[in-house]
Amino acid sequence: MKTISLLDTSINNYNLGNLIIMDSIELIMDELFGHDFLYKMQASESFGSTSIKNFQNSDYIFFGGTNALTSNINKEKYIGFSLLNLLQFSRLLLLGVGWWQYQNKPNLYTKLFYKRVLHSSLLHSVRDSYTQKMLQSIGIGNVVNTSCPSTWKLNKKHCEQILKIKSDSVIFTITDYNKNPEADALFINLIDSQYESVFFWPQGSGDIEYFSKLIIPRKDKIIVLQPKLESYDSLITTSRPDYIGTRLHAGIRSLQAKNRSLIITIDNRAKEIADNIGIEISERGNLEKILSFIKNDSKNHIQIPALEIERWKDQFRLGSSE
Repeated sequence: MKTISLLDTSINNYNLGNLIIMDSIELIMDELFGHDFLYKMQASESFGSTSIKNFQNSDYIFFGGTNALTSNINKEKYIGFSLLNLLQFSRLLLLGVGWWQYQNKPNLYTKLFYKRVLHSSLLHSVRDSYTQKMLQSIGIGNVVNTSCPSTWKLNKKHCEQILKIKSDSVIFTITDYNKNPEADALFINLIDSQYESVFFWPQGSGDIEYFSKLIIPRKDKIIVLQPKLESYDSLITTSRPDYIGTRLHAGIRSLQAKNRSLIITIDNRAKEIADNIGIEISERGNLEKILSFIKNDSKNHIQIPALEIERWKDQFRLGSSE
């Protein structure tokens, strides 16, 4: 029996999108290591002696999802390593990790940090080509672009079953840490005029407060869901609404439920994944594109990198050693 350590990015995090990512990652862990012992811990805090001991006794150590990589790890730290931890650690495996925004080439401290912490021979899984290129730029070449693990089930058979015709209802999201009140109010007012029922799911802890400040004439008609993944899942699997919103993984969860989905881009994450696998996106403020999505039948062009996904998985199926 192997021991697997998983750094869970949904623990101690106010973004429910990380729960969506980790839900998919746990399915992958079960597929690859279903008969092995899985040890989970939060990813964003420095590790104590017990955690370090568990890591040292683990066959594999995975960092699960989210856009945790950065060009300035000394200033924008997400992975929970102290300088002391660095002296004891060198086998971390990335699973569907992305880069935090578009940035300059990583500084020297970051280059040395990643080359010390990341596994030097086994393949790392990253979620877009930009992240792959950034790692390659500092000499880390054992990387494959698998897209985000939350998209791995969006194969041709699945996508053929995604609804094509407009629903009577829609669910939307907004993003509290990337505000644009004018553009967000415009798209919410637009969808309110096009659907019989409008739902709002607060994926982040500050989304409800941000929503309360938006100027929306018919705000009292919008149904606000509980800020729980279970509430979102229940609606998208029973009412089958269209999804339109700025939260990437709420949109991917909607696609998992085989619903029409349009993700409004606010940073590099949705844009990069769209460029790589073809999920449907619109730039923020592009009401013409949003209206076109609403009025026309959907045509899915999603193509996941199946060969790269299997290549990454195979190294564990074939029993690669540390």
